[in-house]
Amino acid sequence: MTKLMIVVGSVRPGRLGLSVAQWVEKVVAERPEFEVDFVDLAELNLPFMDEPSHPVKRAYTKQHTIDWSERVEAADAFIFVSPEYNHSYSPALKNAIDFLSLEWRNKPLAYVSYGGASGGSRGVAALDPVTSTVGLMKINVAVEINFINAQVADGVFTPNEKESAILGKVLGELESLSTALATLR
Repeated sequence: MTKLMIVVGSVRPGRLGLSVAQWVEKVVAERPEFEVDFVDLAELNLPFMDEPSHPVKRAYTKQHTIDWSERVEAADAFIFVSPEYNHSYSPALKNAIDFLSLEWRNKPLAYVSYGGASGGSRGVAALDPVTSTVGLMKINVAVEINFINAQVADGVFTPNEKESAILGKVLGELESLSTALATLR
């Protein structure tokens, strides 16, 4: 069984990403090959990087970092539900990544991004050097949700057929790549 961590990348009040992540979680729950760890960064509430040593040393001094490290270490694969802010990424998501280093290594990553015309793709592109530096392996398929406001009503995201089909492909790739990378972890 693949332990899949779904990370809600926005902490902003009124965010739409939580409803998108809940849709992803519901779809994943129907797949027996996955065990889900749902991480809402607003609930995780990591402070701005406050560890005195570089994360690669794993000399953590704060309980919130130790707890975050254990959760990420236990995960086999990741889906980042990522907004696009000003043609870039969410600072909360970047901070959550930066808290750690080796825990991310040799694990597959997929994005479900959202925004306006670009569907969040510019935010994902800005995160690529960050995630590859910590050793995450981005898969080649992603869900990109354009003009997300039109698909959220009363706090519920309603995907279209294309987004649902792509999410199925994302999950298939995450599962197979996670299995292939397991020997490297």
